[in-house]
Amino acid sequence: MALFNFGKKKEVKKETGCCCGSTAPKAEEIGCCCGSAPKAENTCCCGKNTIKVLGSGCKNCHDLYEASKTAVQNLGLAIEVEYVTDMEKIMEYGVMSMPALVVNEKVVSMGKVLKATDVEKLLHKLGF
Repeated sequence: MALFNFGKKKEVKKETGCCCGSTAPKAEEIGCCCGSAPKAENTCCCGKNTIKVLGSGCKNCHDLYEASKTAVQNLGLAIEVEYVTDMEKIMEYGVMSMPALVVNEKVVSMGKVLKATDVEKLLHKLGF
């Protein structure tokens, strides 16, 4: 018997296997909605990039969301910035401090309120 469920490993299963949000059966097996490997490191096989801000809804989280939207607009990218407040989804990323910035399903910043210029530099560094 494990007291307070310590010692028991809980399997975390993501809802989708693809950065574009597909729930196709092959997505979980291969990693993408169409059943193929990603074309490049920074994109899904469908060519879609994703940027997500993970937060609880506080002012700092909203500030990072707005800064991310501004950075994407300044760079002229056609990417929609998503704001995720569902704690179960946030926990799947392993984020322990918020706000957090996720680019193409990889956590690139957590616990910091980045300015738009900082997000731009980060996106340049990632090849955008």
